[in-house]
Amino acid sequence: MRLSLVALIALGLASPALGETWEETLAAARGQTVYWNAWGGDKRTNDFIAWASGALEAQYGVAIRQVKLSDTAEAVTRVVAEKAAGQTEGGAVDLIWINGANFQSMKEAGLLYGPFLQELPNARYLDLSEGSAATVDFTIPTEGYESPWRLARFVLTYDGARVETPPRSMAALGDWAAAHPGRFTHPTAANFMGATFLKQALIELAPDPSVLQSPASDAGYEAAVAPLWAWYDALRPNLWHGGEGFPENESVLQQMLNDGEVDFAMAFDPAAAAAAVERGLLPDTVRSYAPDAGSIGNISFVAIPFNAAHREGAMVVANFLLDPAVQAHAQDITVLGSYSVLDPTKLDAAQQAAFAALPSSPALPSNADLGRTLAEPHPSWMTRIVEDWTRRSTE
Repeated sequence: MRLSLVALIALGLASPALGETWEETLAAARGQTVYWNAWGGDKRTNDFIAWASGALEAQYGVAIRQVKLSDTAEAVTRVVAEKAAGQTEGGAVDLIWINGANFQSMKEAGLLYGPFLQELPNARYLDLSEGSAATVDFTIPTEGYESPWRLARFVLTYDGARVETPPRSMAALGDWAAAHPGRFTHPTAANFMGATFLKQALIELAPDPSVLQSPASDAGYEAAVAPLWAWYDALRPNLWHGGEGFPENESVLQQMLNDGEVDFAMAFDPAAAAAAVERGLLPDTVRSYAPDAGSIGNISFVAIPFNAAHREGAMVVANFLLDPAVQAHAQDITVLGSYSVLDPTKLDAAQQAAFAALPSSPALPSNADLGRTLAEPHPSWMTRIVEDWTRRSTE
C-alpha cells in the first residue's frame, strides 16, 4: 500500500511543529530540486525515491531528481572535480547515498557539509549514543556528517523447491558447492554485493576477526586473508560456469535464481526476496536467511557535499527519510521492504502500531532469524580484498 503524505498526516505520524531555525530551513528549501545521487540498480528503491519526491513536493515544495549511479564513486569524482576547479558553491550533487570508503575519503578531504544531523528534527528518533550503528559507518565515526535512511543486512536466498537444507556457514557453503557444482555463484567483486560476499567470508574465516576493525596493515593483512583465499580457491571451480564469469550485480543474480540457473542469490536487504515474490519476480518457495554466526550489517546513509547547490532541500529530504511514517512505509514489503533505522524505544504507541501492522511473508526473515549483526570491517580491508580478487581472477 502506497501512502500519500495526507494519509501519513492523518495517521498522526508526520513531524510535529518545528522550531524557528528549522522553519527557516523549510522556507529556504521551498522550490528547490534536490539532485540525489543514488545507486539506480534497484527498481524498488527508484520507485520509493520517486514516491518521496511527490510527497515532499506536496508538503514542502521540494522535489527530488534522482541521479542514478552504477557506483557511488561517480558522484564522489564529480565533487572532487568541482573542488579542484574552485567551485565552492552551486555544485551538481546535493545529496549522496554513501557508505564506507566513499564516506571516509570525502570526509577526510573536506568534501562534506556539516555536521548537520543534529539539526534534523527527526534525528530524535535515532539512537545516537556513542558507538551506535547510527553514528558509525564501516568503523568511521560519522560525527553528524551523514544521516541514516535504511538498514542493511547480508542474507543468502535459496529456492526451497530445490534446496532442502541450505548451508549455514561459509565453510559449509564450500562443501555444498562441491556437492552441487555450477549451482552457486556471486556477483563480481567489482560490485558491492560481490565484495560484501567476500567480506562475510573473511569475517567468518579470519583467525582473529577483531583485527578487521582497524586499518589493514601490510604485516597483518596476509595472515588475516590467507584462510579466505584458501577457501575461495577451493570454491571457485565449483561456481557457475566454473568460476570463469560472474553476474554483474545482485539483480542479475536474482534473475538467474528465478530462471533456475542457480539455486542461490544474495542481498544486502533481508526483505529483498519477499519483495521480489510480491512482485512476481521470484517463486514463493524462496527463503532468505543469515549464516548461523550472524551476518554483516550496516546502515545506509545520505550525506551533503560541501558545495551543494540546494543544501536546505537536501536537509529536508534527509529529515523526511527519518520520519517514522516514512520509515514504516519504506519497510512495507509491497513498497521497498527496507528495515527501519529508528530506535523503536523512541516511538510512541501509534508509530509502533504502524510498524506492527505491516504485511509479512514466509520469505521475510524475522529479526531472530537474522541473528547477530557482524560489524563491517574497516574500509581498507574491502579495498584490498577486491584488488586481490581482481588480480587473482586475471592470473
